[in-house]
Amino acid sequence: MTTILSTTDLTKTYYKGSIDIPVLRGVSLDVAEGEFVSVAGRSGSGKSTFLNLVGGLDTATGGRIVIHGAELSAMDRRELARHRRDTVGMVFQSFNLIQSRTALENVTLALAFGDHPRRDRRRRASEILTRVGLGDRLDHTPGELSGGEAQRVAIARALANAPDVLLADEPTGNLDSRTSDEIVSLLRRLRDDGDLTVIMVTHDEPMAASVSDRVLRLLDGRLVEETRAGEAP
Repeated sequence: MTTILSTTDLTKTYYKGSIDIPVLRGVSLDVAEGEFVSVAGRSGSGKSTFLNLVGGLDTATGGRIVIHGAELSAMDRRELARHRRDTVGMVFQSFNLIQSRTALENVTLALAFGDHPRRDRRRRASEILTRVGLGDRLDHTPGELSGGEAQRVAIARALANAPDVLLADEPTGNLDSRTSDEIVSLLRRLRDDGDLTVIMVTHDEPMAASVSDRVLRLLDGRLVEETRAGEAP
C-alpha cells in the first residue's frame, strides 16, 4: 500500500518562561492511502497536538512530517495554506461553523477559498450536503440544527475541496452516544465510498476500534500501542 503520511521522531514542546512542557516525544508512524486510522488516548496524551501538526495548524519542535511526498517543515506560509485547503480537511469537536450563515453558505464559503468558479459553488455545496444526509437542511443556520446535523455540515465543509486526508479531532465529543455512532459510521462510509484517508483523534477507544483499520494509542506523548482491526486490544 502507498504511504500518504509519515512522521519520524516527531516532537512538540511548549515553553512557558523557563519551563519546558513536552507534549509529543518522538512519534514515528506511517498511514497508508485509504486507511481509517484512529489516534486514541486520554486527555493530555498529545493526540490533538499531533493532528494540529499534520494539519499545518502548528509547527513541530523536531522530527519530520511528510504527506504526499512533501515535508511540512519546508513549506512557507503560502504552501501551508494550500496544504490546509487542498490536501487536508479538518473537522473539530466544536464544529466551528459561522453561526450567521446557512449550511449551504458555510460549505459554499469553503469552496470560495478553494477557487471554485462562483457559478458552480452552490451546486457542489448542495451535492456534498446531500451526500452527508442534509439535502433537506440546506437553508438552516447552525442554531436551527441539532448537534449531529451541525457536525455533518462541518464534515461537508471539510470535504468541499476534495482533500486527500480528512482529519477529525474528537468529532463526537459534543454528541450523545446515538448521534456519535451515526457520525463515525458516516466517516467510515465516506472513506469506503471514495478515495479518502481518515485520521480521527478520540478518547473513546472502543468506538475507535469499531470503525478503524488501526488504532494508535498515545500515552504521555509517546506511541505505546497499535491495534489492528480484529485484533484483541
